[in-house]
Amino acid sequence: MGYKETYEAWLANPYFDEATKDELKAIAGDDKEIKERFYADLEFGTAGLRGIIGAGTNRMNIYVVRRATQGLADYVNKAFTSPSVAISYDSRIKSGVFAKEAASVLAANGIKVHIYTELMPTPMLSYAVRNLKCSAGIMITASHNPAKYNGYKVYGSDGCQLTLDAAEIVLKNIESVPMFDGAKTISYDDGVADGRINYIPQSVIDSYLDEVSKQGIHTDLVKSSGLKVVY
Repeated sequence: MGYKETYEAWLANPYFDEATKDELKAIAGDDKEIKERFYADLEFGTAGLRGIIGAGTNRMNIYVVRRATQGLADYVNKAFTSPSVAISYDSRIKSGVFAKEAASVLAANGIKVHIYTELMPTPMLSYAVRNLKCSAGIMITASHNPAKYNGYKVYGSDGCQLTLDAAEIVLKNIESVPMFDGAKTISYDDGVADGRINYIPQSVIDSYLDEVSKQGIHTDLVKSSGLKVVY
């Protein structure tokens, strides 16, 4: 299917919400813009996904996030017994939305989800993966990229970014997931209510801060100066 046919399919398929279709209708006739959005799928590598937020296969949106998460779910379900995944997100546009979409797909695939109640930096995701003994982790962020970007980084059970071998498996899984309603999903609220989606407790945050404080250098000088260190 060419980029024009894919564009038309997104407009016609009931799987896509009206806001997405309205955004696509607004570029009708703009072949350059349509091609940029649909000529390829957003690339998945060791760092996961990263792209401009918007409608299209080459953009960051809930449908691309769902498809990528289905690929990850297929990987962890095969690689781990009783798999679980931690999720964190930053203050970028739609980070919270993408995080909840990922959680809903994982929960629909029988994977236990641990998600922060509010935005957190990337190190908090890595720590949660190890502290909660998760099979993988997802961080919704685009790091240093401009504001119009967002991203989806995947971490392994060691709290580090996914290895090249694992990323290749996840990519193959993603490519086998049909874009049109190929990802399993449930209501986020239902997932929370029935315990498939769990909020990461304050105790994990406190534990992280305690561990960070232990890494200080010459903290005795800070104490002797009478200064108060605030984390």
